[in-house]
Amino acid sequence: MQPINSVCVCVLAACRSSSACVPVHRILIRSSPVRRIPNLDSASAGVRCLHGVRMDTAVVRQVSAAPPPGPLLPPDRRPEERTVRSGSAADLSPYSRYSRSQSGPALLHILSLCEGGVMSELCSRPAGLPSADRAEELASLLRACVELGLEAHSPPVLRLMGECRELGVVQLCHLAQVAHGLVGRRSVLVSEILGHICAAVEEDTVSPSEAVAVYSLLALCYDPANHQQALMLSTLHRHTQRMVHRLEPSQISSILQSLLKYQQSQAASLLLRLSDRASQAFKAFSDDDVMKVLSALMILGQHHEELLAAMEKHLPGRLGECDPELISTVMEYCLLMKCRSEPIFEAVAENFVSHAERHTTLQIAKQIVAMGRLNYLPQCSSQMFKKLESILSTRFSQFQPRSLIEVLHACIHLERFPLNYMVKVFSPYFLQRLQVQGEPLDNKALGQLTQLHLSTSLECKYYRGPRLPHFLQVKTFSSVDQAFETPMDSILYRHVKGPLTSLLGGKFYSTKIFTPTGYTIDVEICLDEEGYVLPLYQWDHTYRRVALCLDGRSRFCSNTQHLLGKEATKRRHLRRMGYEVVQIPYFEFEKLRTQKEQVKYLQNKIFPTIFKFNHRAQSHQNLRL
Repeated sequence: MQPINSVCVCVLAACRSSSACVPVHRILIRSSPVRRIPNLDSASAGVRCLHGVRMDTAVVRQVSAAPPPGPLLPPDRRPEERTVRSGSAADLSPYSRYSRSQSGPALLHILSLCEGGVMSELCSRPAGLPSADRAEELASLLRACVELGLEAHSPPVLRLMGECRELGVVQLCHLAQVAHGLVGRRSVLVSEILGHICAAVEEDTVSPSEAVAVYSLLALCYDPANHQQALMLSTLHRHTQRMVHRLEPSQISSILQSLLKYQQSQAASLLLRLSDRASQAFKAFSDDDVMKVLSALMILGQHHEELLAAMEKHLPGRLGECDPELISTVMEYCLLMKCRSEPIFEAVAENFVSHAERHTTLQIAKQIVAMGRLNYLPQCSSQMFKKLESILSTRFSQFQPRSLIEVLHACIHLERFPLNYMVKVFSPYFLQRLQVQGEPLDNKALGQLTQLHLSTSLECKYYRGPRLPHFLQVKTFSSVDQAFETPMDSILYRHVKGPLTSLLGGKFYSTKIFTPTGYTIDVEICLDEEGYVLPLYQWDHTYRRVALCLDGRSRFCSNTQHLLGKEATKRRHLRRMGYEVVQIPYFEFEKLRTQKEQVKYLQNKIFPTIFKFNHRAQSHQNLRL
């Protein structure tokens, strides 16, 4: 097989002999073994390209007939240092099109040289090669033509494009990638090659490997405004759906990554089929394939129960020997999709206890944060937190400040209070490290610090260390990203409002009340000293408060009836602040069909709390008597 760059060197040698205006050192192609360019004098034994590839006699005569130019070298090169390197196309340095205009006679001489037989000779050389090798040779020729400044309509380039018609889809995609790297996606060359690929796609003759190649190419040069490309992509989606059962694991991950690059989240049907296929082939995925699939599905916002089931079946057994980055990617996926998976989380916790030293600080943070925010306390929690404390002690300085806050904040969701490290976090030095280039702290970091401060105040009465300065504490935990509390479900409130008003005998409640600590209460009911419900105009005489939490779907993990970590922490803090907390979860209230059932349900939920308080108030009054 001919070396990939040998034919290209022939073109460059011929063109160098035909015009002194072409700077040869700009178009030399890099390759692995370094050799000097042989003397091109016709008096020598013969004109040879690199690796001993001899040109035909007619070509030699044409090249030797041109007057030999003077050497054109960079300022820092001597004539004897002129070298050529050969190698694969993947090792080539980034190309930029040579934009120096050729003089009229020189350009005409290059064109006439190519028209006179050189290009026909060069194009005929790879004709007998396999398709992949032929594509490499034609790609090398295309590089040479573009570097020499030849236009797309020039005869040499048109001759090359004629040869491309006989290539397969995979080879055409490779050639288009070369053209894209040289002249950009809007060039005539790229459009011409895409036209050939589009014809093959419309004929429905592409195989899975060819489909992957087209997806990769479109991810590189896709233009949504181009009607031809949009039509080709839509057709390719339909073909891929029909043959998705034939896709190999690596092909599934490649297609998902391509869909991610041009944000094809609207291809819902294809994404669903790819996800189903991924769940079937999950056992055969490599670590890299799993990370690619999950990262793509996270960004595209796709989550399917079948894939989670496959992960629960196959992941726990391979965590001990897998790449630590795979574990953090899996936990990041579970967190983003709110998947509270007991088999996966238990396996991750056990792996953390055994191999936490192999993980980076960022990987450790992702694992702990996912468990905390999804409110999962593993069975080996005591060993896990002991290991975490050991890591924080030995590698505290390696943690980025914000990652460290994320870890400590996740711990309080699980009612684990890292007091030894709160002393360091609340120190002025650490707070200064949080600021990047003098910018103020963002609300999320301040909110996390404020919740850590509240935990020390409300749940750790024995803590005597430094606290967060008052001017850094947030005034409300309500935020656009819902990092600390989820807004009340308006639909659930509309269903509860009528029965609640009927139960209390009027609208003796208020909604969306802000507490002094910054939390938002969905529905608040106030009681007097004897435990009776107060109307709004008598709330100045409030002795006890009841907080109704109308918990919609967004406050729970997606696959269970467990509250998210932030919601569990909010309820603990409200109770510590003196509120009687009553939860009204959606999955209980939605089962009630009539208003009578709803009123009865609310009565059983609310009045035991009121009666309990009423009984305590009565007992306290008897003691005073």
